[in-house]
Amino acid sequence: MAFLNTSMIFTLFLTISLLHLISARKLTETDQQLKFQYHKGPLLTGKISINLMWYGKFKPSQRAILTDFITSLSSPKQTTTSQPSVATWWKSTEKYYHLTNNKKSVNLALSLGAQILDENYSLGKSLTTNQIIKLASKGQQQNAINVVLTASDVAVDGFCSSRCGTHGSSYGARVNGKQHKFAYIWVGNSETQCAGQCAWPFHQPIYGPQSSPLVAPNNDVGLDGMIINVASLLAGTVTNPFGNGYYQGPKEAPLEASSACTGVYAKGAYPGYAGDLLVDKTSGASYNANGVNGRKYLLPAIVDPKTSACSTLV
Repeated sequence: MAFLNTSMIFTLFLTISLLHLISARKLTETDQQLKFQYHKGPLLTGKISINLMWYGKFKPSQRAILTDFITSLSSPKQTTTSQPSVATWWKSTEKYYHLTNNKKSVNLALSLGAQILDENYSLGKSLTTNQIIKLASKGQQQNAINVVLTASDVAVDGFCSSRCGTHGSSYGARVNGKQHKFAYIWVGNSETQCAGQCAWPFHQPIYGPQSSPLVAPNNDVGLDGMIINVASLLAGTVTNPFGNGYYQGPKEAPLEASSACTGVYAKGAYPGYAGDLLVDKTSGASYNANGVNGRKYLLPAIVDPKTSACSTLV
């Protein structure tokens, strides 16, 4: 199971700051611990539905921010957005598929699937990892990624203290005598619990170099922070769905396609500075990707598997 580890995030920030390293760090092949490798496992392929499980109370406007992001990942021609776009950002994951030498693998197509609302907190307001998996299992279990999104008043094991979200896989119910593994993601709304950890750079950081928070592109610190974490975990899910795909470091705490580039959002980034981002002239919001319906988003850098460098849109 992979996760966005907040203590690791800020430890990295401090370490890099002390060593005076530049932001878009090079992952050297001579350091086996940091070498980005393919571990010969399957990647997600084919038509994949992204099903959303909204746990707790979310406003319709908040749900729209995230559903527009999912739609933007592979926006059809009639909704082509301005560049740089979310679809262009996502296309960079194709490099991982090309390196597997499986020509069929590049045919990954993501689409927005079903949405399940659990506004009455059916499992309470304090959830374990097993309960997150139980919620995720309510979605389609074949050709799908089930994303559990918890509201700002829901506590989850490890949330804030060690992670902002996680992804993994679990076996679903038997169908015709067979059990299939399904991929899942969990991300929490950190606005009232730990925005300085899980919604940076839209909130003052708790640790590391201090800088003024940026204006969130959708004017919602919690949801814009969730977009960053969902994006990172989606990249990790498709390239390392079952723990034996692409990652660096130990299997128990892997750094994946995006989590290996923590804190890097644009060129010129360094600890405490997200990089030279685009700024909306009207709202003053910082962003690096355009989405459908005029949306703007801030998306994390993704490791280029050919160069082992963090690649950004801007």
